[in-house]
Amino acid sequence: MPTAAGHTSAILASKVKGTAVYDATGDKVGHVEDVVLDKLSNGIMGMGEKYAPVPWSVLDYSEDKNGYVVPMSKEELKKAPAYDLKDLIQGDGQAGKVRDMSFDYFKVARSVH
Repeated sequence: MPTAAGHTSAILASKVKGTAVYDATGDKVGHVEDVVLDKLSNGIMGMGEKYAPVPWSVLDYSEDKNGYVVPMSKEELKKAPAYDLKDLIQGDGQAGKVRDMSFDYFKVARSVH
């Protein structure tokens, strides 16, 4: 089933890891370091040494760039909440507070469990 942007609704994590990420102006801002899934709601993705969890719904895959584009500037992305991986997966992934802060920053509605 395709998403609103016309992409498929499922993807292997192994295909996502390492994919470039671009800001709204088309400048490369990094790559997907890993995929950290909130087991109860919308997935979050980490970028860089500190993980800036980006809700999956914020990313739009660009075939032209062969990477993901986020609708923000590099400066806005640098200000996003960032964490160590251990903080994202502690307590068997009880990242509710992290998820909520990231969803608030990226202006994403929380799904109801």
